[in-house]
Amino acid sequence: MTGWVIDGEHITLYAAIFLVVELLAIFAALRAVMTARTAQGAVAWAIALVTLPWVTLPLYAVFGGRKFYGYRIARRSGDADIRALARRIEGQFTPALRPELTEQRGRFAALERLAAMPFLGGNDARLLINGEATFGAILEAIGQARDYVLLEFYIVHDDGIGRALHTALLECRKRGVRVFFIYDPIGSHDLPLSYVESLRDAGARVEPFLSTRNPLRRLQLNFRNHRKIVVIDGGLAYVGGHNVGDEYLGCVPALSPWRDTHIEVRGPAAGAVQLAFLEDWNWAAREIPELHWRAETVERRDLPVLVVPSGPADELDTCSLFFTHVISSARRRLWISSPYFVPDEPVVAALHLAALRGADVRILLPGRPDHRSVYLAGISFIEEMRGSGVRMFRYKQGFLHQKVVLCDDVAVVGTANLDNRSFRLNFEISLLVADAQFAGEVADMLARDFEQSREVDAAALARISLPVRVASRAARLFSPVL
Repeated sequence: MTGWVIDGEHITLYAAIFLVVELLAIFAALRAVMTARTAQGAVAWAIALVTLPWVTLPLYAVFGGRKFYGYRIARRSGDADIRALARRIEGQFTPALRPELTEQRGRFAALERLAAMPFLGGNDARLLINGEATFGAILEAIGQARDYVLLEFYIVHDDGIGRALHTALLECRKRGVRVFFIYDPIGSHDLPLSYVESLRDAGARVEPFLSTRNPLRRLQLNFRNHRKIVVIDGGLAYVGGHNVGDEYLGCVPALSPWRDTHIEVRGPAAGAVQLAFLEDWNWAAREIPELHWRAETVERRDLPVLVVPSGPADELDTCSLFFTHVISSARRRLWISSPYFVPDEPVVAALHLAALRGADVRILLPGRPDHRSVYLAGISFIEEMRGSGVRMFRYKQGFLHQKVVLCDDVAVVGTANLDNRSFRLNFEISLLVADAQFAGEVADMLARDFEQSREVDAAALARISLPVRVASRAARLFSPVL
């Protein structure tokens, strides 16, 4: 008789392995119950871990974390120095630099507390529409840097624009300009080591943003640094949707032309952006470099700007609360442009209520998917939104990647998508500008985008096939990790 013969010794070994795996699964299930954001999430993880431990344990190791405790510890270790800088910034900004904002201050006072930073006046800002404008402005600013350049990107490619940035940073080092560069190793997974090492050889400080320093948990995919930040000499900052890659210039035919938006801000608000970078640098490099903290105002427009960093190391779900509050503040119009639309329940409820109040609520999404599962999950939300009068649009010209919100006469430009990863799992940053003229510029930009879009009306929804509807509902089940 041939075949496997399992003796008593092997049976004991296999039983021990199964027992260890089951105990680990039970421990993970208890942890999920204690830390999951919702009861549904806790139940889902707990049942899956206990009943299918061999499959679910690896998934939980990759996707299960909710709070970035390592970053919290690093934040506390550098808290004295960083908080002292924050107080120094606020102390330097005299009352004249803290705009009255009248109605807006009352409507958005909660966001100041959420951001742990007040609205700052004395700023100028301009929209940078699409890649050529954004990278042209950033590269020009880097070329004019006198003391230092701070950079932080989720994706960096060694392609045409990536090499242009590389060359610009090497030129900085030749002029004696300091360079501090953070990249996310998951988003920049194909960035060759030679790209990084050549910058380091030139004296630039380049650090990956790791989601953990524990080598046993390097498969952790949560807690990505999704911020896109450039700061020049402490007084000029860039924030928005563009990463460093040729696709952001529309060079990938399947997603071309690429539609995206960045914001350039000059003045005290750039110092608040710099403070967000400094916390990330403290985690990545375990140091706090000497930087400029000047309250130099810009005479041109004196725009009030609120800088809102958010991430999984915050005590509260800052990003979700930020969007919920902005949406809840809309009275006349609420125009949102986002590449991904997988919102949580509070944001869904706030959108319904905004439409029911009579606000002109429009949401602009891509017409082409770059992530099929996210695109499918969004379809189920589109059907749900129409019930209260929220108008949904699909952009027809290329891929839409901008993250822009227009709430009455207040505009938001940042890095956060309307999905759970941005709300709770990624580090993001948003700039809120409370100025009617700037809001008008954003309105003009979005109006042009809506003109190049098609509304998803009842007839369009009726054309969605049953298999797609089923797939969209199935994809929605995974919305907490999409």
